[in-house]
Amino acid sequence: MQGLPHPPRFLLVGEGNFSFSVHLYEERGTEIHITATCYGSEESLSGQAFAKSNIQFLRDKGAEVYFSVNCTKLKEYFLPAVRNFDRIYFNFPHCGKKAGIKKNRELLAKFFCSCADVLAEKGEIHVALCRGQGGTPADHPVREWHNSWQVVEMAAEAGFILSGIQPFNIRDAGGYKCTGYRNQDKAFCIEGAVNHIFTQSMPFLHSRPLICEVELEGKIVPCQVPQIFLDKINRNYLDINSKHPVRTINEKLIDELGRSFPVQKVNSSLPLVYEHSSASPSAADILWMVPVAKRHSKIKSMATKSDTEMFLPSGFPNWEGTDQDRDLSWTLGQYYLRPSLLIFLHSIIKQTDFSSRTLLALSGLAFKKCKLSAHVPPIFHEAIFVCAVKKDLGDAQLLIKNLTDTLNSLLQSSGFKLNSLNQEPEASPQNTFLSSSELFLHTPKYGVTVSCEGFDSGIKELCVGTISTIPWQPSSVNQEIVCISLNLDLLAMCICRISDWRMLWTSDERFANQFAGGHLGLFQNFSLHPPTYVHDISFWVPETETFNETQFHAIARCVSLETVVSAQLLDSFQHPGTAQTSLCYRLVYQSCDKALDRHQVAAMQMELRKELQQCLRVIVR
Repeated sequence: MQGLPHPPRFLLVGEGNFSFSVHLYEERGTEIHITATCYGSEESLSGQAFAKSNIQFLRDKGAEVYFSVNCTKLKEYFLPAVRNFDRIYFNFPHCGKKAGIKKNRELLAKFFCSCADVLAEKGEIHVALCRGQGGTPADHPVREWHNSWQVVEMAAEAGFILSGIQPFNIRDAGGYKCTGYRNQDKAFCIEGAVNHIFTQSMPFLHSRPLICEVELEGKIVPCQVPQIFLDKINRNYLDINSKHPVRTINEKLIDELGRSFPVQKVNSSLPLVYEHSSASPSAADILWMVPVAKRHSKIKSMATKSDTEMFLPSGFPNWEGTDQDRDLSWTLGQYYLRPSLLIFLHSIIKQTDFSSRTLLALSGLAFKKCKLSAHVPPIFHEAIFVCAVKKDLGDAQLLIKNLTDTLNSLLQSSGFKLNSLNQEPEASPQNTFLSSSELFLHTPKYGVTVSCEGFDSGIKELCVGTISTIPWQPSSVNQEIVCISLNLDLLAMCICRISDWRMLWTSDERFANQFAGGHLGLFQNFSLHPPTYVHDISFWVPETETFNETQFHAIARCVSLETVVSAQLLDSFQHPGTAQTSLCYRLVYQSCDKALDRHQVAAMQMELRKELQQCLRVIVR
């Protein structure tokens, strides 16, 4: 609360005898301004001596005291100029008498929606609940979800996330005395109670379609960016002014590897789209195909230069599409988002003064179509280090040792460790789509894997890169090229213990603030126990079609704004009469940084049904 232009303003709702308000004042004194409210009338409290003395105390100290205030309609009681409360307290909410769980959930949902009207932008909502009511793992014992008040889900309906949990210890609350058991001036048991702290989350953003120009083999062609990448390709996390952990890690790698080999940074602008002639079936599974316009003589930019530059990174300059350009002729089949910077290795070496024992360093975005997983990002920052070395001087071993020492040093604080590099990894995905005539096609010699024992998500290890060697041409020269490819996003997850790749792309400043100044500490989650929603979907696969599961995952990822975290095949059934196959998938929705409610998920599920029928030509059951 430091740095505020006024003393923090605390609003208390549902006060019974105002003893908690008195406790707050005695604890914080003149540091805060208290507005205490009660649902009951002042007359109803006139017979309670303890309540009357607390009310008088608060008024004597300058606090505001209001009666007959309905906490589900807060904006009706406060003018806009005085609504921005820095903290709102609601201790042990209850509808009264023998109200069931459903009514109390409704009370919470309406209360949170009401708070959205009067809470300051960075304010907090504190809700204390009796043991087991909240429905989070912080309760001991934990109730069945359906038997709890589902406080996190109720808050999500108003755009709030659970950012903190504390035990509600009455011994720490001074003279606080709970009251109101069955609408009586009577205490109730709060042993094991939990205080839940909620904050406002960032909203979900629906990006509009974007068409960009890229230069391919000397031709300028417009292409359409996949929707799920629209809010990511302009983040510039690797730029010099960025404090994002992927840039910090990349710079540390360059600095440390540069202790043994002179480093030359490659700053050439590489297009995000490339043309690939292979028509192998595997390409469709791992490459992001993009539509490209063949005829574009009528294309005109409707955006100012400054707007375009703000939105587009290097490689996607100068053009934003409009509704007037929908009559363009588009083609598919050969144009893809780059799966790795390695595809440009040949041209980079040719264009660069590539001297022996000089370490070329370049980094940028790469894209991979993949199934839904918290540990397999479809977009990531890749760092490439390339060095020409003498075979018989041990330079390759020196470079690998330096890399090993550097990574182990970076991983030290996380408790993870780098596995041995002397084992060949499984077949590299990039080898399945690169043509054999290209210089960068080679079998990785080493896999760079990190042991992740104790990771919150249960993953055992992550492959964060590869180390490869390419024979120098002509072969009579006793040299080879050592090529290191590292996934900076996965490295950041390991070094900072970030369990979900999506968190690296959050726009919430609470993420960035933890890594200011190049700090690489362990990440502290600001969205605790986010609600999970499970939906099943079944559909018939036409016998003339080959069902592409990776494409199914891609559609689910896009439609759900990346809130589907898993899609598992539950059942496969073949009709004995028609021989048609029916598939049933279970989808799990969960956001790692935003408030996601059941209404949003239901709408996403309906949209998924439509998209699957249109894109995959399945028949949804």
